Amino acid sequence: MGQRNKRTFARKAGVAGALALGGLALAGCDVQAPTAVENLLGFGWPKGVTPEAEAMYNFWIWVWVAAWIVGFVMWGLFLTAIFRWSAKKAKRDGKGEFPRQTQYNVPLEMVLTIVPILIIMTLFFFTVQTQQKVTALDKDPKVTVDVTAFQWNWKFGYAENRVNGENYNGADEARQAEAEKTAHDPEGVDNPNPIHGKSKGDLSYLNYNKIETVGSTEEVPVLVLPSDTAIEFRLASADVSHAFWVPEFLFKRDVYAHPEANAQERSFQIESIDKQGAFVGRCAEMCGTYHSMMNFEIRVVSPEDFNAYMDFREKNPNATNAEALKEIGQDPYAVTTHPFSGERDTADGDNYVKTAA
Repeated sequence: MGQRNKRTFARKAGVAGALALGGLALAGCDVQAPTAVENLLGFGWPKGVTPEAEAMYNFWIWVWVAAWIVGFVMWGLFLTAIFRWSAKKAKRDGKGEFPRQTQYNVPLEMVLTIVPILIIMTLFFFTVQTQQKVTALDKDPKVTVDVTAFQWNWKFGYAENRVNGENYNGADEARQAEAEKTAHDPEGVDNPNPIHGKSKGDLSYLNYNKIETVGSTEEVPVLVLPSDTAIEFRLASADVSHAFWVPEFLFKRDVYAHPEANAQERSFQIESIDKQGAFVGRCAEMCGTYHSMMNFEIRVVSPEDFNAYMDFREKNPNATNAEALKEIGQDPYAVTTHPFSGERDTADGDNYVKTAA
């Protein structure tokens, strides 16, 4: 009897340990998984190009590792019950149709209660840990970019550049002052906005900069950023709700009009972009007719090339973004996506504009 109890306890402990392992495997969620595991459990997710994206990718992989461990344990228990206590096996063994019925197995019930709680607590802990890494606003950004979404394109402005000792302040104070005047309707205006006395045409929440890149149906906006540099994005919409999404960031942030009034934190930061090149960006919030074509491109260059780009645009305010890109040896136009046609006669699918080289 004593040996049987020991075996029963060992079996229960083994099941509990296996289940707990499924949850506690997440303890390495910020550690890169082996390549073979990534290939199996990545399910086509793009590899990130920022530390935040890497943390999210690793978390995704380790959650799947934990889920598969728990799944195998549960499938093992199911199959054991199916074959060990089946009616056919009982008949072969000369036993009754049903196995011995037991109830109030306190140790087993405790295991089946405590282990899921531990797994959920572990998942929750590492979810919060990864989320805090992604949303933290203490990364000391060297570049601050104002992102303004509008139907159906983007405006990017450089508010600050401190790369390699630069001290550039890009706020356009004159235009900002003009925008502030739109906050309230003048006395006697027809059909005034009844909410808090604010104007329906209030643009005071938008940011305006001296160096800006504005997209159009003829040209996809290319946002030039430095690699290996902390960057802050400040988001706002000039009309309806949009979303700022770069697939390689593994991160999407909604873009609202009046973000503070809508209780939204408009800023997010990344520690760095670890790979140079061109990355497509998209609107990920259904915003109207041409939502699916509301794309932009992030062009990541070296910090030295970025400062050269900024210097050229500052000294040549009438130069186009394409000319500035060409000045630093980059393709002048977007290479990851095409402009779209604003005409409503594109039923044949030919709805992009071929950009001249």
